[in-house]
Amino acid sequence: MSSNEDPRGITTLISDLTDQASRLVRTEFELLRTEMSEKVGQVRNGAIEVVAGSICLLAALLILLQALVLALAELGLGVGWASLLVGVVVAILGAILVRTGSSNMSTANLTPERTQDQLGRDARAVKEQMR
Repeated sequence: MSSNEDPRGITTLISDLTDQASRLVRTEFELLRTEMSEKVGQVRNGAIEVVAGSICLLAALLILLQALVLALAELGLGVGWASLLVGVVVAILGAILVRTGSSNMSTANLTPERTQDQLGRDARAVKEQMR
């Protein structure tokens, strides 16, 4: 018997392996659940902040746009044309902001990266142990 052989029997080793594998799977699922909870919380908080900020900005924007239309009208542009010009510029800006905000809340940001990394490390460790 060499010094690196385990004195435990094969059934004990298989039982230990099964216990450790099931413990590993439970731990990985707990990590996944925790990480997904964090990601969902981040998206929820981000959405709440976007809505609250949007409400505040909307009120300010309406007043500022009204002032801009009046200023353009005083400079000689008709009220209708001034309103159209301001409306088009604001619509373009709004479309850009919606597109940017939507991409920040995409499902790609919900990927459980730490869990994927940990699963990769676990797979490599299991392969090393099997050698």
